Amino acid sequence: MSSRNHTPAMGFILLGLTDDPVLEELLFTVFLLVYLLTLAGNLCMILLIRTSAHLQTPMYFFLGHLSFVDICYSSNITPNMLHSFLSGHKSISWAGCFMQCLLFIALVITEFFLLAAMALDRYVAICSPLHYSSRMSRAICVSLVSFPYLFGFLNGLSQALLTFRLSFCGSLEINHFYCADPPLLLLACSDTRIKEMAMFVIAGFTLSSSLSIILLSYVFIFAAILRMRSAEGRHKAFSTCGSHLTTVTIFYGTLFCMYLRPPSAKSVAESKVIAVFYAFLSPMLNPLIYSLRNKDVIWAMQHLVRGKFFQKIAV
Repeated sequence: MSSRNHTPAMGFILLGLTDDPVLEELLFTVFLLVYLLTLAGNLCMILLIRTSAHLQTPMYFFLGHLSFVDICYSSNITPNMLHSFLSGHKSISWAGCFMQCLLFIALVITEFFLLAAMALDRYVAICSPLHYSSRMSRAICVSLVSFPYLFGFLNGLSQALLTFRLSFCGSLEINHFYCADPPLLLLACSDTRIKEMAMFVIAGFTLSSSLSIILLSYVFIFAAILRMRSAEGRHKAFSTCGSHLTTVTIFYGTLFCMYLRPPSAKSVAESKVIAVFYAFLSPMLNPLIYSLRNKDVIWAMQHLVRGKFFQKIAV
């Protein structure tokens, strides 16, 4: 038999997190709950930002897009995994695997640069408050949001095309719960050096450039905060950055562990555990981090709930 790629007809098998039926039932319940909380939290955040006049600022404009990306991010992986837990069928078509790989890479890169844009917003707000409205105008905010989407999609498409141009032979079992690049490369029987180089270059550039923007922004932010004479002003400035720094730490920390290592059986097995944090927990935690630590969001939520409550009483 030829060793050429037969995956367009056969598809792949996602081994998932476990093959224990009892544990799969428990995981189905846990991940369903996490997914519902992710949808509810991020949709609520988008609704609050769209409906509250108090939240019509660049900071919440970026936060609304972050919530949208988190919904797409989680929805790209979770429904298929939940279906496999219930049905026991772990297969995924070639086209489905291609789209999952493309969207995952595109959304990860988009989130990286959205977090960088949010850091720039905090830098301008704290370091140049008098010029904030002009430097963070609507046109500039739209540009800062458009670039991550465009750059993310183009890189996701190029990386997915490089992966699925490879020849796969022998076992078509992917040792992961979604179609990730590292475990897919282990199944290839053709030369993967170009793909691996492209993956490391893009991952390295994306991580280093976006993280450099964030770190430089916060160097200037902390310098500006330390120059403030008012303790109340310093506390307020730190509180506006705390949520963003928490999100950055969770998201960057887990992805550093996965994508800046050569693919191997050991690294792929370890990455499944790491992937749970950024694929499920990070999108769920982001709206909680920004709502529980943010007085403006809490106020908008209370205002919305009271408005709905009084509407029902009036009716």
